[in-house]
Amino acid sequence: MLSSVPTRRDVVRKARHENFPVASRLLPRRYRGHLMNVYLFARSVDDAGDESAPAWRLSYLDAIDADLTRLYAGSAPRLPFVRALAGTVEACAIPPEPFRRLVEANRRDQSVSRYTTYDELLGYCELSANPVGHIVLHVFGRADPSRFALSDHVCTALQIIEHCQDAAEDHARGRVYLPAEDLRRFGATEEDLVRAPTSVPLRRVLALQTGRAKALLDSGGPLAASLTGFARFAVAGYVAGGRAAVAALERADHDVVGRAVRPATRRLLAEWPVAAVGRTALGREAAR
Repeated sequence: MLSSVPTRRDVVRKARHENFPVASRLLPRRYRGHLMNVYLFARSVDDAGDESAPAWRLSYLDAIDADLTRLYAGSAPRLPFVRALAGTVEACAIPPEPFRRLVEANRRDQSVSRYTTYDELLGYCELSANPVGHIVLHVFGRADPSRFALSDHVCTALQIIEHCQDAAEDHARGRVYLPAEDLRRFGATEEDLVRAPTSVPLRRVLALQTGRAKALLDSGGPLAASLTGFARFAVAGYVAGGRAAVAALERADHDVVGRAVRPATRRLLAEWPVAAVGRTALGREAAR
């Protein structure tokens, strides 16, 4: 299994380096605590699927799933990051299904390492990304089907952006999240994922994915405007982080092999109030 279970301090340190504000210090403590519990769980599940010994990964993920069953049955979970969820689940009335989908996404990563079509990738994002948005809406007491639909667009966009930024790193782990049909369309190969600077064909693939993510962010953008108070503030931060990451990829001309492309803090802060009113990229351009 993992050489050590991630501590809360480890997770807080990792959260500071995420593209998107995980739990802004400007949020009240009760929200910060719940969001960090969720992030601790999601980060630990990802580490179980990526960092633990390969022979133990499925068993470890099964143990996490069993701990979720204990949690929702009123028994004490054995893993600390599942135990930490107990107060959050109770206070925010979060159902088990989104947590189980995150575990299932990491199970899929153990057997599926390539995606033929963009639609197949969207199916993966239904497990790996979209549940997080549902959980966040529960944390703020704003969970309902119409908001879930908008949240899915935002969360899928954020996942695709990370796939673009981490394309070479993912390949080194044996996974390619860029659709094979798009690689073929532009004449890119998996060998391009190990050669810096990024080849022109691969840049075109990445530009296509970035454009798709930007469109999804715009279609999900009204989510923030549908909220009020701290919920609007937090969700706008996620959308702003996504837009800032898109801008960073575009500024780097999608050259991601052998280098880290991350959003500028100044751009994120500039995008935050724009996202809070639900304005799209198109609307911003028209307003200028």
